[in-house]
Amino acid sequence: MNQNNEIESAYNEAIELAKNHYENFPVLSFLVPNHLRKHVAIVYQFARIADDIADEGDLTNEERLTRLNDFDLQLQQTEQGIFKNQFWAALHNTILEKELENNNFSNLLLAFKQDITKQRYSNIEELLNYCENSANPVGRIILELNSITDEKAKLYSDKICTALQITNFLQDVGIDYLKGRIYLPLDDLKEFGVQENIFLLKENNSNFIKLMKYQVERVDTLFDEGEKLLPFLPFRLKQQIKWTINGGRGILKKIVELEYDVLNSRPIFSKIDLIKLLFSIQVK
Repeated sequence: MNQNNEIESAYNEAIELAKNHYENFPVLSFLVPNHLRKHVAIVYQFARIADDIADEGDLTNEERLTRLNDFDLQLQQTEQGIFKNQFWAALHNTILEKELENNNFSNLLLAFKQDITKQRYSNIEELLNYCENSANPVGRIILELNSITDEKAKLYSDKICTALQITNFLQDVGIDYLKGRIYLPLDDLKEFGVQENIFLLKENNSNFIKLMKYQVERVDTLFDEGEKLLPFLPFRLKQQIKWTINGGRGILKKIVELEYDVLNSRPIFSKIDLIKLLFSIQVK
């Protein structure tokens, strides 16, 4: 098998991964143009591998950091044309062909490392700074894949990605606490009279409900601001981003329907929910 065939094989593996891994919305929906599917998939695989190193299995924090540093080194070697395997060759091909900025990939790895070393966030500013690395680079890569370079578009994309990231935090409050992490700003906990033992006891009391309501409303405002991105987008990407925003807001709605009891239940989408969200898109 020659190198081109090996790279295409790596792309196909990435596509299968993207199809089969659960997310709040499909990574490779029919709205992603065929010529971009392999590129979106290989970027997703990059993030998925790093996320699994940071979160999955029984590794110690030191082992996770070592593996992430090794993954980071492989990224740096890829930039120099040195590939450990065909996954890296395919990613390098995508970066070159689509003229992607390397720093977006590096920033993602900074966030995964931070997940291991930082378990609490004092205020919303600290959390937003984390999202600058953990979420916003993904949106910027998607814009680059679609040849969108407008600076305003990038900033609106950041709003959407940050909103999606924090929505995921609200969705996973109970799961993250079991991993030792709280992504709700500590000054918000203090303001609403919420103690950490509530997370341990899984007590959905009135103070916790008020705290979560405040978080949901703040994220909803971020989605409002991020929707200003839509006029910058080509038709199919616009529909994909509408679907994605609706997905984020759909999770927020499920949190409200649970009466904010994310300590005992994790809101997720069924296939029917995703279909309903698709039909909720207004074609303009």
